[in-house]
Amino acid sequence: MNALAATSRNFRRASKLLGLDSKLEQSLLIPFREIKVECTIPKDDGSLASFVGFRVQHDNARGPMKGGIRYHPEVDPDEVNALAQLMTWKTAVAAVPYGGAKGGIGCSPGELSTSELERLTRVFTQKIHDLIGTHRDVPAPDMGTNAQTMAWMLDEYSKFHGHSPAVVTGKPIDLGGSLGRDAATGRGVMYATEALLAEYGKCISGSTFVIQGFGNVGSWAARLIHEKGGKIIAIGDVTGSIRNTSGIDIPALVTHRNEGHAMKDFHGAEVMDSTELLVHDCDVLVPCALGGVLNKNNAPDVKAKFIIEAANHPTDPEADEILAKNGVVVLPDIYANSGGVIVSYFEWVQNIQGFMWDEEKVNNELEKYMSSAFQHIKAMCKSLDCNLRMGAFTLGVNRVARATLLRGWEA
Repeated sequence: MNALAATSRNFRRASKLLGLDSKLEQSLLIPFREIKVECTIPKDDGSLASFVGFRVQHDNARGPMKGGIRYHPEVDPDEVNALAQLMTWKTAVAAVPYGGAKGGIGCSPGELSTSELERLTRVFTQKIHDLIGTHRDVPAPDMGTNAQTMAWMLDEYSKFHGHSPAVVTGKPIDLGGSLGRDAATGRGVMYATEALLAEYGKCISGSTFVIQGFGNVGSWAARLIHEKGGKIIAIGDVTGSIRNTSGIDIPALVTHRNEGHAMKDFHGAEVMDSTELLVHDCDVLVPCALGGVLNKNNAPDVKAKFIIEAANHPTDPEADEILAKNGVVVLPDIYANSGGVIVSYFEWVQNIQGFMWDEEKVNNELEKYMSSAFQHIKAMCKSLDCNLRMGAFTLGVNRVARATLLRGWEA
């Protein structure tokens, strides 16, 4: 089942639990706007290259639409649509005043030079500048993009609309970016893990962890879990997987990867088969990479007691059912990885106010939002007798439905 079908299925289940009117349900599912643009740029060798860019704006009932821009060869309309819809529910679960959007360009960023990436970003921004804005749609970095990408977008947008720092988030600090934004998603994962484990009388300290993915989210989650006393016994990324039952030295591994060395070449652990990573024995499994990694084939063999979905849609619906039957507790992505969008909101607020916060305030506010969201999810689980995924989905869908009804959706 692809990401769009899975997200729509979760939405419909939440809608049924909430008893939503069928017309309202259909209205909430339909995107506000879908944009497809051709982005043609001159390459460094003088030839022309054309790429397809997408921006799906799903819903704006609760505020400006919000979502990342990803550069990846597998970007397609279905995936972007699913992730835009997921952002609508995620921002509602986190109680930040946004709707959902998502965008991307089908390209391989590693095969493009810095100047080619800049030209591509600027052409894409030129094509969509009238459809984004501080109070309309606020992009952010995602897979294959970063703070520099946002700086180019900000600069290109400002040529048309004047200086507008709040039009994108995840910017460099020198252009109005927020302190704490780089670590935000990983820090949110850590706070989410703390909240879940506390429900079961456990804590990060003394628990064993397996982490899949060591990009921005995975590396920060690993660092922060390690600092809290968690024992990370296996970890993997595209360059290999490693394990050490005594616990991996995460600061040393971060240094090793930052120096450009492959995961499998790290001396503080033994190399393991990457296919065994997700089914390795541990207390907590944290998938931080691509979607669909837990499926009906490997779910029966998962030995973790808890799964924290730091990636978007890492668990297929078929795997979800298998894991539930086996008593594995899954903390869903629309809550677990919402730290990024929460701190993006803080950045947007700071830009609009023209008043910047220190990092301690950013982190303290993030912890409050993550803790509050978890308590609201638990309340929905209790009142509707459902699991955490449905608790989160019903919380998000209900908040968007209420905002839609209050605004007068049939007018």
